[in-house]
Amino acid sequence: MLAKHYCCWVFFFTLVLLCNGSVKISRRDKHGMLGAPPLSTTNSQIPPDSWFTQLLNHFEPTDTRTWKQRYQVVTDHYEAGGPVFLLIGGEGETNALWMIQGAWVDYAKKYNALLFQVEHRYYGKSHPTSDLSVENLKYLSSEQALADLAYFIVAMNNEHNLPSNTKWVAFGGSYPGNLAAWIRFKYPHLIHASMSASGPVLAKVDFSEYMDVVKSSLATHSTKCVKAVESANKHINILLKTPIGQDTISSKFRLCSPIDINNMNDVANLLEALAENFAGVVQYNKDNRMSDTAHITIDTLCDIMVNESLGTPVIRYAAVNSLLLETNYESCLDYTYENYLKEIKNTTWGATKGARQWTYQTCTEFGYFQSSESKTALFGEDFPVDFFIQQCADIFGKSFTKDLLDRAVYRSNAMYGGLDLQATRVVYVHGSIDPWHALGITKTRIPQSPAIYINGTAHCANMYPVADNDLPALTAARQQISALIGKWLQEP
Repeated sequence: MLAKHYCCWVFFFTLVLLCNGSVKISRRDKHGMLGAPPLSTTNSQIPPDSWFTQLLNHFEPTDTRTWKQRYQVVTDHYEAGGPVFLLIGGEGETNALWMIQGAWVDYAKKYNALLFQVEHRYYGKSHPTSDLSVENLKYLSSEQALADLAYFIVAMNNEHNLPSNTKWVAFGGSYPGNLAAWIRFKYPHLIHASMSASGPVLAKVDFSEYMDVVKSSLATHSTKCVKAVESANKHINILLKTPIGQDTISSKFRLCSPIDINNMNDVANLLEALAENFAGVVQYNKDNRMSDTAHITIDTLCDIMVNESLGTPVIRYAAVNSLLLETNYESCLDYTYENYLKEIKNTTWGATKGARQWTYQTCTEFGYFQSSESKTALFGEDFPVDFFIQQCADIFGKSFTKDLLDRAVYRSNAMYGGLDLQATRVVYVHGSIDPWHALGITKTRIPQSPAIYINGTAHCANMYPVADNDLPALTAARQQISALIGKWLQEP
């Protein structure tokens, strides 16, 4: 899930690990996907995949083309008259482990719910078209995805002979957190209530606030850590000005090829990748997901950055990079813009693990570009928003302009409401460590849709299974969510 803006992703989930000796251009989901839950210690059986015949284009009545959408179902906890819980897939492949693990399963056991998880169109194994060409990607949008869910709900009510008063509750984390809130807003006759975790419901082209939160999150370890990161970035910019300095960067940061200072896209891509080492760890800090990097936390990185015995701040910054390379089984960092474009322009299913698809959505709906144009300038100023806007055109064609992007973001906020989203019976959950909370609803605006802001937790933390080291505030949040679900299920 390594799109340049991908999640979140994430997302995306989730890191793409390569064992062939080099790293893909970006190791972090630029959206912030929900990761995989830890392997289950229960005796529950992981359900098989099922397939639902879905329309390709819900908004053209004369278009009768269909495709097969992947989903899973668990009936173990259901009792007649109980609710239905719907876990919404996002910008990556759905993981069936979520059908037997996670807070929503605990809620299902308590409220005797039937469980469904539906994979998002164009991700995972849900392939509506023959490939990922620009022409085919025009059917990839949040609107189409919400309509998919509406058609699915109506069909499952019939297929499972559910009573007409059956209440559906939607769950989603990250981009699906948006979808969970938006489906309650757009289809209130189908969705009775929703839990939206870490959803950036405000579309924004220049999401420079992301790096502001990364800085404040690193500061929870120490201001010394933040200052060391800032110092390292300033020193790197000095090194880039001389051939000897460029050789030093190539060596210390284990670049797959020497840096070319005349290629500004390569420079921007490199400095962004080094910033992502920290941003990715912050985003998923101590979230209890299953990942090779889950044990690497803010404390891990900051302990390196404040350890003066390792050398200068640049040397320590390089040590962080080496740690993540080795954890991901990568021998060098491929930072070149040309290679990134080559990867992301591949239209074959599965080639980019969802990165191409999510990049398309950022370029046509959301923006979410995590630029260096933050006032705090933690990582310097070398990957501005124009660098990301240029990528839209370089990947998808010259028609993908800044004007198109501005109109797309305006449209998304007009359609869904941005931070003024007027859906009722939605609980919005965010963590203070998670940079995505900067585009989310973190304060209660509508009494019927409370916001829960959890100090000290990261992306979608409330969705993962209970762990012994959970913060008291996280435990309290899960209890509050459960109580809200119970209350709303009693409402007509």
